[in-house]
Amino acid sequence: MSTPRVHYPWYKKEDTDAFFALFQNNIANFVIIAISMLGMGFPAEIVFGQVLPGAALAVMAGNFYYAWSAARLARRENRADVTALSYGISTPVMFVFLFGVLLPAKNLTGDAELAWKVAVAACFISGLIEAAISLIGNWVQRHLPRAAMLGAVAGVALTFIAGEMLFKTLEIPVIGLLVLAITIVGLVARVSMPFRLPASLFAIVVGTALAYLIGAADGSKFSDAFTHLGFYPLLPNLAWYEGLGLLFTTLLALMTVILPITLYNAIETMNNVEAMSAAGDSYSVRECQAVDGLGTSLGALFGGVFPTTVYIATVGSKWMGAGRGYSLLNGAVYGLATMFGLIAFIAALIPVAVVAPILVFVGMSMIATAFNSNHARYYPAVALAMLPYFANYLATRFNRGAPEVVEGISSAIGALGQGAMFSAILLGAMCVAVIDRQFRQATVFALVAAGMAFVGLMHAPKLAWYAAPDFVHGYLLMALFFAWYAWRGVEPAPGPAGRAPAGD
Repeated sequence: MSTPRVHYPWYKKEDTDAFFALFQNNIANFVIIAISMLGMGFPAEIVFGQVLPGAALAVMAGNFYYAWSAARLARRENRADVTALSYGISTPVMFVFLFGVLLPAKNLTGDAELAWKVAVAACFISGLIEAAISLIGNWVQRHLPRAAMLGAVAGVALTFIAGEMLFKTLEIPVIGLLVLAITIVGLVARVSMPFRLPASLFAIVVGTALAYLIGAADGSKFSDAFTHLGFYPLLPNLAWYEGLGLLFTTLLALMTVILPITLYNAIETMNNVEAMSAAGDSYSVRECQAVDGLGTSLGALFGGVFPTTVYIATVGSKWMGAGRGYSLLNGAVYGLATMFGLIAFIAALIPVAVVAPILVFVGMSMIATAFNSNHARYYPAVALAMLPYFANYLATRFNRGAPEVVEGISSAIGALGQGAMFSAILLGAMCVAVIDRQFRQATVFALVAAGMAFVGLMHAPKLAWYAAPDFVHGYLLMALFFAWYAWRGVEPAPGPAGRAPAGD
């Protein structure tokens, strides 16, 4: 007797919670892009007429694809609880393209339009590189311990998501603490809200209303937002082609920024797909890296300049019980919002302190998943992999404004923060291998770390030969130490393998 087919809904109540979390994450990036580019001197017609629509098209295409991919997985496994992957602009990569590609291109050319075209070309090339990296994505995933990858993700979640969003929450304590309480009751404890509203929607409505009642919302920003309303069609252009000539001649040095950040983006996708696998939904790393790369290039064809990725917040959507509807809605809303200039309007309407607690929950769920999906013996490896992002947070948030303070705390903060994703994964992987007494693997990971430090992918501000000599020597000494134990032939540790989920 055949098993009856399970119905996988287009939309359900839980999708509303996940939509608001993903929407706020993306809109924050879009607003930062607009403010930063306008501040650099890029004209509004490029920012609102080209860059944001191009980015929105990439976000829309990726979210629609991942909604379809979720439906395919639901059919294959006959499950109704499959969650679509979240998709959007990677925040760290966004900042690198803003200040490592767009700004240098404008300073060197002295022409905003020409600099935009160079950045479009850089984005197009970055997408093609990530699509090429996808050919080895599954192999890399099979050979990196889960504790290392999820520990790196948890490091981002602790610092840049849960930690920073908790700061934002408490900037207006009267509102933030109430919304945090609603989030804990509705999303963590799963207690129903009044009128059976989704918890995130109830939190945003109550928090926004309270903000305006007590005068905590800035009304002037709300009125200013109307100035950007208009119609900005999603149309392809040849900016990417026109920018290629400069990118590969006068501005070839920008490739030293583009190559490592593209590799970072590919590994970020791999980590986030692995996190979803640990949470119960297994997607192909190779397919996702290819989709992210092609989505990035597609956005560039329409004027976008920012690479896209599977979002780190996907596990939060899984915890909320979302399906595919939130992804479909997010793609549609961003397409419409950018076409009609609504991004600034929406961002001005809802105070950050109202939505920040929802993102605190997202960070909490990601940290919990990193531990829940690994055997307890690997908890030290997860914790070790989280630590480089503490340095990365301090360096990126404070180094520009108070470098002497950061240096006074420790001279290692800047070096550890550079290439944090790589050092987090490799240190975590070494720890897992040592816990399993697989000293040959630990030796290999240490040698890879030495190689990355040598070329500047870790512990150095830019690519160069012999970029971080002290770290190269340190990792080589680690490799020799591990190799000595491998030569001695230490018996492997009993118990689960490094990639086994908790309980195996």
